[in-house]
Amino acid sequence: MNRIPSQGTMAHPGFPPPLAAVLGRLPPYPGSMLFAAALNLVVRPHLPDDVKASLQGRTLRIAVTDARVAFDFTWRQGGFCALPRGAGTDLEIAAGAGDFVALARREEDPDTLFFSRRLVMSGDTELGLLVKNTLDAMDTPLPQSLRAALSHWLRRTTR
Repeated sequence: MNRIPSQGTMAHPGFPPPLAAVLGRLPPYPGSMLFAAALNLVVRPHLPDDVKASLQGRTLRIAVTDARVAFDFTWRQGGFCALPRGAGTDLEIAAGAGDFVALARREEDPDTLFFSRRLVMSGDTELGLLVKNTLDAMDTPLPQSLRAALSHWLRRTTR
């Protein structure tokens, strides 16, 4: 997790500034390790071999703008691995927490968020399209218990 400046107005309520201030001060690597572990549990089993080959050694960053955190990772040796913050990234995807939750719950379309400037992708366009199309093709909706937990957590943190 890394400090990220907060983005302008979002369609979903943002993180409370005091919580975002705390999150923005946490060391980045442990958060990236947890994020990579989650990707390995949820995404890795569904990745086609050609996508794995295309991700090999590429650096990615997911930035949660209203929480002021970012997760840096790569695909290496058959799985997602955390990276320390430092070197440039091949692709950065940035949005508010509520928009990422809506994407995960398939309540929002990434194209809609992109064209409304609530989701920002920078870096390698081809890699960005590969990631987007791969996630769109996955038919792995969140289990009901995880959806309920995410909704509950988001409601509590955005009060």
